[in-house]
Amino acid sequence: MLSQSFRTAAAHTGDFLRDHQPAIRRMQWCIVAVYIALLAIPAAMPLPGRTASIFNNLTILAQFVFWGIWWPFVLVSIPLFGRAWCGLFCPEGTLTEWASRHGRGRSIPRWMRWGGWPFVAFSLTTIYGQLVSVYQYPWAVAAVLGGSSVAAMVVGWLYGRDKRVWCRYLCPVNGVFNLLARLAPWHYRVDAAAWRAPVRRTESINCAPLLPLRNMQGAAECHMCGRCSDYRGAIALTPRSPETEIVRVAAGSGWQTALIVFGLMGLAVGAFLWSASPWFVSIKQSAAAWLVARDIYWPLADNAPWFILTHYPDVNDSFSWLDGAVILLFIGGAAVVVGGAVFCGLWLADRLLPTVEAPGVRDAGGQLLRSRLAGVHKLAQGLIPAAGVGVFLGLSATTLTLLQHEGVPTGWANAVRFTLLALALAWSLRFEWRLAGLRTLQPLRRLGAVALVAGGLLPFSWAWVLFFVRW
Repeated sequence: MLSQSFRTAAAHTGDFLRDHQPAIRRMQWCIVAVYIALLAIPAAMPLPGRTASIFNNLTILAQFVFWGIWWPFVLVSIPLFGRAWCGLFCPEGTLTEWASRHGRGRSIPRWMRWGGWPFVAFSLTTIYGQLVSVYQYPWAVAAVLGGSSVAAMVVGWLYGRDKRVWCRYLCPVNGVFNLLARLAPWHYRVDAAAWRAPVRRTESINCAPLLPLRNMQGAAECHMCGRCSDYRGAIALTPRSPETEIVRVAAGSGWQTALIVFGLMGLAVGAFLWSASPWFVSIKQSAAAWLVARDIYWPLADNAPWFILTHYPDVNDSFSWLDGAVILLFIGGAAVVVGGAVFCGLWLADRLLPTVEAPGVRDAGGQLLRSRLAGVHKLAQGLIPAAGVGVFLGLSATTLTLLQHEGVPTGWANAVRFTLLALALAWSLRFEWRLAGLRTLQPLRRLGAVALVAGGLLPFSWAWVLFFVRW
């Protein structure tokens, strides 16, 4: 049990954030300035030469900041601190809220509330980033990150008033952060009794991500900005078990399952692996031979513009139309094969367990989970640790490549990688054991369900062995 003094200190931290919002906003604009500089200046400079280094070339430095430090460790911060990155540091969040403050204030259209946007936005951004080599070239970074930021400002200017509509519905990583924040050991807890107590006067609170504060549960949607701390004497930053939200609160949904299974554990794996895979080369060579044998040459041309396919002839790096097609085929195949295996494991485990869950396992509307599909979605929530670590391993590969270029020894990397992967898989299987226990107390059924999920994870695990050891 956590001591009362620790809980009090956590609540005071939330109050500190609430009381220092002007300082936080100044810090956010400093981050925006650095962000814009790292996007714009490298895009205006010549491509770096082979001897360029982090210490003498701004383009390489920006590449290291964005892909070596920024994104991998933002990902790590979410299960540690919740979505504090979103609420306190994210430049896109700052820009879209500022644009909304001065914009047209339209109501949010129905199409924007569609639940599939987190999966679709993540998938399209991931695939497009691979086609334009976003990890290597500043123009591609400007197109992907800069384009996202411009879209965030346009959405902010059009919709809401002083809100983060883009962050709530359309941000490409919103769905990923939503899932990972469920592991955070902190959340803003709402005391229902205190909320109902009469108060003389209550100042209005601007919840930028548009959360229903009175009914807020968990940390998935909360941006941890602290603005609502102690509101009505009912909301406080509170420590909790990092397993509570997945086991007791999160019911899951079809689109969340798609993002976990086919997005983070399937499509993302293909996006990280294709450039190192000999299978990719074999498929491309076979396809090229088939085309040449039939006098079809246009797919072999590398004349696509840089914003559609990688095209940098000055450094002898250009993708042909065939390259682009095979990249799409490889990534799609990984999503089907790896994600399909994971889904089959979840489906079989769900079939093994009783249909009606134990009392207390309810969705956001308070209904007991009874359908087979709902059972699969609930079990999929347990795979969030493995899915998150998989994305981190893929992103951190760029970190290590850049460090190797600087002469930093990385012989320790594989031991750390596989330790993280093993711990994440073990945590996910522990989740599956607990989730199965909500539906049956029979040890053999619970063990069988966990074993089926573990079997479905084998292709996912083997993919990382291929990437880090075999290829």
